Amino acid sequence: MHRLSYTRGGAATELQDILRIAGIGLVIALLHIFFEQTGKKEFSFFLYFLAYMYIAAELLHFLRLFFDEILTFFQWLTAT
Repeated sequence: MHRLSYTRGGAATELQDILRIAGIGLVIALLHIFFEQTGKKEFSFFLYFLAYMYIAAELLHFLRLFFDEILTFFQWLTAT
């Protein structure tokens, strides 16, 4: 059975994706603290808004991968 073209390498790639999201979250948290300390709360709000949009897009990507794996599994079940 063939793998779908967008999968890149299994568990190692998923770990890299999670670490990338965690790193971006850490940078956003530090920027949030910086903007709160300097009194620029509006920048802090927009930073969080963009972070939520980014995380939502990443979660949609992970959901697509998850459902494609389920679809592949069910196709495997019907082929046997």
